[in-house]
Amino acid sequence: MQERSGVITFKGNPLTLLGAELKVGDSIPEAALLANDLSPVQLSSYKGKICVISVVPSLDTPVCDMQTRRFNEEAGNLDDKVAILTMSVDLPFAQARWCGAAGVDKVTTLSDHRDVSFGEASGLLIKELRLLARAVLVVDQDGIIRYMQLVKEVTEEPDYNAALEAVKKLV
Repeated sequence: MQERSGVITFKGNPLTLLGAELKVGDSIPEAALLANDLSPVQLSSYKGKICVISVVPSLDTPVCDMQTRRFNEEAGNLDDKVAILTMSVDLPFAQARWCGAAGVDKVTTLSDHRDVSFGEASGLLIKELRLLARAVLVVDQDGIIRYMQLVKEVTEEPDYNAALEAVKKLV
């Protein structure tokens, strides 16, 4: 498996990402994820929708919490053709608990904890931590990545406005 060193940092310390780098224009890779009720979810089931894929290391951290809450707030302003997915390697039960406590009800949380298939297929798996790197992808109705931001410093928030502008161009 391809390794990319020093692409991102955590508190200034370089980390290694596993998997090939995705780019705008690539198809979103298929991945086996779990819904909060442990049912399997395939990314291909979202074809026909514009998807904002908000990738976070763990919902139980301050920046991931802020990122997911922000996209939940923004979801109310978006067209019904748009789905917002938050992916992490948190257990599905932890994701459900966090969503309930945070009042997050417009974002779908999906877990990559079982085999990190999304992390590996997207090149967003952090080797040293077995967590996902912070990123935002906007995928069109055909499953093509139209916007991608890999946040260079894991402890920083993404550029929400740029991601939302990319969504508006697709609606």
